[in-house]
Amino acid sequence: MDSRDGVCFHCGESLPPAPMLAELDGQSRPFCCDGCAAAAHWILDAQLDDYYRLRDVPAGRVDADAPALAAWDREELLAGHARAIEGGREITVLTDGMRCAACAWLIDRALAREPGVLDSSANAITGRIRIAWDPARTVLSQPLARLAALGYRPYLATGEEREATRRRQRNRDLIRIGLAGIGAMQAMMFAEALYLDTRGQMPIPTRDFFRWITFLVSTPVVFWAGWPFLLGAWNELRGRRLGMDVLIAGSTLLAWAASTVETLRGGPHVWFDAAVMFVFLLLVARQLEQRARGIASAQVDALARARPAFATRELDDGRRESVPIEALAVGDRVRVAVGEPVPADGVLLDGDAAFEESLLTGESTPVAKHAGDPVYAGTACREHAASIRITQVGAATRLAELVRLVETAQAHRPALARGSERIATWFVAGLALAALAVYAWWRLHEPARAFEVVLALLVISCPCALSLAVPAALAAAHGALAKIGVLAVRPDALERLARVSEVVFDKTGTLTCGKPQRQAITDLRGLQETEALRIAAALERDSSHPLAAAFADCPDPPPASNIRAVPGQGVEGVIEGRRWRIGSAPFAIGSADDGTVWLGGADGRRARFLITERVRNNAAPALQRLREQGLCLRLASGDAEPAVTRLARELCLEHAHARQSPEDKLALVRQLQNEGKCVAMVGDGLNDAPVLAGADVSLAIGDGAALAQRSADFVLAGSNLGAVPAAISIARRSRRVIRENLAWAIGYNLLALPLAAAGMVTPWLAALGMALSSLLVTANALRLTRVART
Repeated sequence: MDSRDGVCFHCGESLPPAPMLAELDGQSRPFCCDGCAAAAHWILDAQLDDYYRLRDVPAGRVDADAPALAAWDREELLAGHARAIEGGREITVLTDGMRCAACAWLIDRALAREPGVLDSSANAITGRIRIAWDPARTVLSQPLARLAALGYRPYLATGEEREATRRRQRNRDLIRIGLAGIGAMQAMMFAEALYLDTRGQMPIPTRDFFRWITFLVSTPVVFWAGWPFLLGAWNELRGRRLGMDVLIAGSTLLAWAASTVETLRGGPHVWFDAAVMFVFLLLVARQLEQRARGIASAQVDALARARPAFATRELDDGRRESVPIEALAVGDRVRVAVGEPVPADGVLLDGDAAFEESLLTGESTPVAKHAGDPVYAGTACREHAASIRITQVGAATRLAELVRLVETAQAHRPALARGSERIATWFVAGLALAALAVYAWWRLHEPARAFEVVLALLVISCPCALSLAVPAALAAAHGALAKIGVLAVRPDALERLARVSEVVFDKTGTLTCGKPQRQAITDLRGLQETEALRIAAALERDSSHPLAAAFADCPDPPPASNIRAVPGQGVEGVIEGRRWRIGSAPFAIGSADDGTVWLGGADGRRARFLITERVRNNAAPALQRLREQGLCLRLASGDAEPAVTRLARELCLEHAHARQSPEDKLALVRQLQNEGKCVAMVGDGLNDAPVLAGADVSLAIGDGAALAQRSADFVLAGSNLGAVPAAISIARRSRRVIRENLAWAIGYNLLALPLAAAGMVTPWLAALGMALSSLLVTANALRLTRVART
């Protein structure tokens, strides 16, 4: 990469006002930090500067402070994640720094230079790095330190047992493909010799020799390499349904069995080449489909990277100890070093800190946190170390909830996918009847070609593309959504999101930051400011409404009893024997609504609170993108008319509805639906359960409560409103890709069926056409994985 003005030579990020300059390869290069400069120096000193010419995108920024990697040398960690090999041990780690094939090239060569490293391989697609090392010559932390110094910070993978299972399955699949490929080449070579004997001049013993050799080559291909299809067909038949595997296995066995019979009786034709070609091409297509699904579902691995193995716990006497994260308990105090992931959910105890939440939310910019702010497991500490008080551990953390949501989204089988499978089932049944009719016709008119034509018909019309059309697109779409921090919680939500015409937004916690602040306390009657604040804090202490945060800083509020929350109006309760109300003016003091929060008692108004909210920085551009998508935007808030009107004017929202209770919001949605509109509701997931459930599609935004909100169809893991138009764009693109895939699959079969039935396609050419059709729909679906930053 050239040294363009204003960007770092290594990572491409913007330069600070006083960038670092270093002499590299005879030229002065600018760098944003010491870490990037050191990485570039090492790359050039190691004569690996080809990396800069090979890469497609800039590298990731390198932290100047080396992460603490000593925990990787502990036996309790290695026991669960490394395995013994000849001459040493082997481990698979993950990194989120690999951005192109050049990164994998650099990692392989950098690790090869490390003493004690026996072997290594990096995969830029999955982010996995396999390292084999000799413990007698080096500890694991040494090569990992080299990776971290180059910007490829290592994370634990999903455990050696799961990695070993994954390796075994991958190796088995590759061996099957390799055997089928060799068999296909050999079978085609011998078949070619038979095909070229157009005049029948080949001696019968020579012909039979070629056939028997082809039989020996094709039999292990059909029954071992093709075993996944045979097993799948058996399972489908046991389930009393006709699917893709039934047709694949039936066609393959039919070609092999008929060829064997013809070989035994010396018949005129054999079709071993078609059987092995069919198996080989289908195995390749299935492997590429699984690869596509792996790319689309890589978010689970990305979340796995965010889980550290150990945490640094601070003891009461000031000492620190390194403990497995499983040993952490609620209330523990942990210290998180710069670059380290947070081990569990908690609250920040220091003054200020920044945490990178990209793996959880899709937002790449570190989020500034202040003392008392929540921090989440899996987020990386930036700038300086931080102390955290643990509030949630294990399965209760936000990270664990995200993993569950991702896995749930990937396990969904929407109605569209089930529908395509039903179509494929009926297609197989219809194709069987058509095959019988075609066989009968050819048997009457040209018996010698009847079987060959029917075999080509069965092979070329295999509904692989039809069966893959929807699942491949949905897998890619869910993967793309996960990259931007949007997780589907309900089936069929993606298709409904693509049809949205109206978007209704909640105000507090959605368009605003959800952290209201008290501006002033006025109209005090019979109370001091401190007293009014303590009463208000007591009433709001257990409230889930975002406005309650405006009173959270009051120390030691008095106990309150008989608390009753009235949605959209306020809260009432008894404090020290007296009944109090806080909320809107009509509710708290029985007067006209003025848009402020009032505190009232049995004897009328007692205090007024002026509360302000800050609009989210990303709200305006997100709304503009939604308008450009042709959507009608509405604001429905429980706040008073002045506050709602002020926000609507600031964000250019033409349709604003104030003082909306949850029931009013639901009625608004129902009205729009009765007008034929497809309505999306975007809320904070706290007080809007009825309308989130009643909208055609709903998105819960914000904090941990939203993650657990099952009334929504989608959950936004972060607070970036730009994810809403991005999600709608992905949904619309996925609908378009699904239609393209279905159109191609149906069109292909409509074209292929007549050609095959007319005898214009040979069986091996039919296998090639079927495989290419499947690959086309998979490649088309992979276009969805390209996601623009929100």
